Amino acid sequence: MGDFIEIESGVTGLVKGINVRSTLINTNDNVDIIVPNSVLVGNRVTNWTLREANRRIHVPFGVAYGTDKELVKKAVLEAAARVKYTHTFKRAESVQCWLVNFGESSLDFELVVWINQDAVRRPGAVHAAYMWEIETSLTEYGIEIPYPQRDLHIRSSAVGSAI
Repeated sequence: MGDFIEIESGVTGLVKGINVRSTLINTNDNVDIIVPNSVLVGNRVTNWTLREANRRIHVPFGVAYGTDKELVKKAVLEAAARVKYTHTFKRAESVQCWLVNFGESSLDFELVVWINQDAVRRPGAVHAAYMWEIETSLTEYGIEIPYPQRDLHIRSSAVGSAI
């Protein structure tokens, strides 16, 4: 009991009780869910706090093509430093900014950061906190977050047109 788990259906929460036929999970929205033990035994269960309470997360974001990658890195590392969930051990090694893809409309990056024990049980709030600070830093540095762009090519046809 007391472990923070995620079952295959996507339900996450704190194990509050284990009975003969079912397990009681309390979600971050304070909703109690009774899960049959057969679901836990027969499907994939991720235990986020079994051996180690600290874990690493990846926070994806994108910037406009042509943006200085080093400036993006600087802005995002500063953003991570402002988030209270960022683990403070070996800070230089615990927070990284990776360029992961050349997206359709953006350069796709990930903030890769170790989070502290308090954060592991609050995945939604943690993601939101990092996204908030990333957007703040990108704006401060004048870095554009792109919008999807589509080019429309119109062809005219001689069929059916009066000339």
